[in-house]
Amino acid sequence: MPEQLEERVALLEAEVARLKRKVESETSVTPWWEKIAGTFANNSAYDEAMRLGREYRESLRSNSIELSDD
Repeated sequence: MPEQLEERVALLEAEVARLKRKVESETSVTPWWEKIAGTFANNSAYDEAMRLGREYRESLRSNSIELSDD
């Protein structure tokens, strides 16, 4: 049993070390937001989603103004 536990701990330590190396190497590269910049350029579905979101937010604002006028 202790051998199995030691083996599992060794595997976990190796995985943690691998993940740390991956994170450290990715942080020194391009920021995530620069990686996705332009992803939705000329995408009509994205444009529609943004339009609908804007309309929804504006409807919330107009509803709160109407409620405060009462």
